[in-house]
Amino acid sequence: KKSIEELGPVNLGAIEEFGRVNERYSFLKAQEADLFEARSTLLEVISEMDGEVAVRFREAFRQVNEHFGEVFREMFGGGQAELRLTDEDDYLESGVEIYAQPPGKKLSSLSLLSGGERALTAISLLFSILKVRVSPFIILDEVEAALDESNVLRYAKYLKQLAENTQFIVITHRKGTMEESDRLFGVTMQERGVSQLISVDLKNYEEKVREEETV
Repeated sequence: KKSIEELGPVNLGAIEEFGRVNERYSFLKAQEADLFEARSTLLEVISEMDGEVAVRFREAFRQVNEHFGEVFREMFGGGQAELRLTDEDDYLESGVEIYAQPPGKKLSSLSLLSGGERALTAISLLFSILKVRVSPFIILDEVEAALDESNVLRYAKYLKQLAENTQFIVITHRKGTMEESDRLFGVTMQERGVSQLISVDLKNYEEKVREEETV
């Protein structure tokens, strides 16, 4: 009798409550099973994607590295450059280091080059990537600002070659780059707070000059 009294009053709705709780429990267990199955599927997909990304990165890295050496020699008028992985066994987690050897200097990392050499090396890498993955439209904002005149001319002429497949909008203050452009847009401020746009079509101008010289 004491044990029965310790049980307290009888819950007449226990059976119905058990049914509701059991139903909820079964629902959550089913959800848990679905989540574990989805997790397993996602891990398989991630593994497949990692493998595919590693393959594509390895191939793209090889192509960019080949073009990088060629473009670097053309931009610097000699020398050599290459890309190296910090961990060749793990393409997904590896970093990329840039090594360059301008003419007359020893091979060194990018951080040991001068400001102009670093800028031209970075431009060479950009052009190398564009050779592998052509983009229809690119904006360059004073990327050649740190270059001397001779390197500006090399940069501008190479940019002219790439312009056959890509449209470039180049923001620049360098004369050499402007001379290789097809069209110039200049912004002047004749009055304070009032900007005026000036446009010159150099391509048509050169054709007209040649026609006049022929005549």
